[in-house]
Amino acid sequence: MRAALWLLALFGVAVAIALFAGNNQGTVTLFWPPYRLDLSLNLVLLLLFAAFVFLYAALGAMAALFDLPRQALRWRAQQKERAMHGSLLDAMSHLLAGRFIRARKSADAALVQEKSLASGGGHPANGAQLRTLAHLLAAESAQALQDRSAREEHLKLALDEASSRDAQETREGALMRAARWSLDDRDPAAAMAWLKELPQGAARRTVALRMKLKATRLARQTGEALETARLLAKHRAFSAGAAQSIVRGLAIDLLNGAHDTAQLQRAWASLEPAERLMPELGIHAAQRLANLGGDAHLARDWLVPVWERQAELGDSLKVKLVRALEDGLDSLDGAWLARIEAAQRANPRDDTLQYLAGMACMKRQLWGKAQQLLTQAALGLQDARLHRNAWRALARLAEERGDAEAAQLAYKQAATE
Repeated sequence: MRAALWLLALFGVAVAIALFAGNNQGTVTLFWPPYRLDLSLNLVLLLLFAAFVFLYAALGAMAALFDLPRQALRWRAQQKERAMHGSLLDAMSHLLAGRFIRARKSADAALVQEKSLASGGGHPANGAQLRTLAHLLAAESAQALQDRSAREEHLKLALDEASSRDAQETREGALMRAARWSLDDRDPAAAMAWLKELPQGAARRTVALRMKLKATRLARQTGEALETARLLAKHRAFSAGAAQSIVRGLAIDLLNGAHDTAQLQRAWASLEPAERLMPELGIHAAQRLANLGGDAHLARDWLVPVWERQAELGDSLKVKLVRALEDGLDSLDGAWLARIEAAQRANPRDDTLQYLAGMACMKRQLWGKAQQLLTQAALGLQDARLHRNAWRALARLAEERGDAEAAQLAYKQAATE
């Protein structure tokens, strides 16, 4: 449609010129004494148009002629800039391909070309960022080649180049790479120092938190590692199962780091409510408290949530729960005895519950009931330790009855485990 309109306009202009020129009888007279020159008006207009075109073309040619040096300089600058970017891309490609020596040479070549370009007056708009990236590529290659002195030199230059505001993201990347290199060198203190230089927003990114978690675990800063793992779990950096496993492992390390009952209680209180409901943590905390000679009533209080979910526990966790409760049977109160008896009645075929109920009855000097429960449990227990303890308890019960033969047989069964 546009082409048709232009064509119609062109025809209109042609018709107007034809009408004006065809009927134009005007003349232009030039007096140059003693001469006189008469010219047609159409010819004069044509000559004026031709002179304008000629003058315009001449001025354009002169401008192009005088602009040739600047164009040549610009062309050379473009060639240098293209070579500089090409070297930077080559460095990235070689680094990804594992050709670290070539990658470092290409990065150095990019830096040389950028310096040459800057000395010629052609400062690229992203020069600081480009120099930072080139230094980082060279440092990464030096790290792969175990050349720590070259790595530190390029890293320092990269951080100096990234100090400007327009290279803030690049500086954050350089700090994260420095922290990663420190972790590769098994130097958690240096990694933590690099991570502390990150801005608050960057320090809470998933990649930074992952490195912080690894650094704190290497430095055995269990409390801070646990806080970091919680943040990562909230950010969904791990799957639900992996996050729970990591948090559980760190919480167990935190409990193991307690050297007295007061420290253990503080460590337990520092755990989140959802963590204190984990069966593994409750059982481990109770066992740890028993090993430190703590209050058995407090240990059983920690085990209440686990006991309420004991039907959901696997065999190994149920055995650990029974062992943890067995350590404090000497001070077992009536409420817990009722819990154990109720659970055993609800699951009469559960050998571990029969064993626990039998041991509890034995501690309360209910010899007959203890004899019955432990005899049934000893026939089906799969855990070697519980099985041995059951036979030893039966041997002591036999001694209490004065049945030496039964006691000897029970001790023999315990010895075979």
